[in-house]
Amino acid sequence: MNQSTLTKSDLRQFTGTEQWHRHGIARNVLYTDGAQYVAESAGAYWLLDEIAFAQSIRQVAAEGFQVWKLKVNPDHTASLECEDGNSNIRFSKRIEFTDFPFDEVAFYFTDNVIMLPSEY
Repeated sequence: MNQSTLTKSDLRQFTGTEQWHRHGIARNVLYTDGAQYVAESAGAYWLLDEIAFAQSIRQVAAEGFQVWKLKVNPDHTASLECEDGNSNIRFSKRIEFTDFPFDEVAFYFTDNVIMLPSEY
């Protein structure tokens, strides 16, 4: 299991970003300090990867504003969904195992940037 140092109160401190971080593989995708903090603190770079790689799917990329939600089940499986901002699901994926520390987390994706909702 991951020994996460991430808490929900930590995420409240992110209301903008001082630095843009470039995704290592999907070079056109950037992410904010808040997204970086979640990935680093929770060992969840895989989650940023999922969002970045899904941009190659036509129906996902067609949405200019995306809401990504990871919902973790008690058995450590999870679902990852992309909505269009109006609760219409454009993409979903079952995650077979995760030790992500929260039962749910959300990110926004717009203008090729992954961010926490508080950073929008």
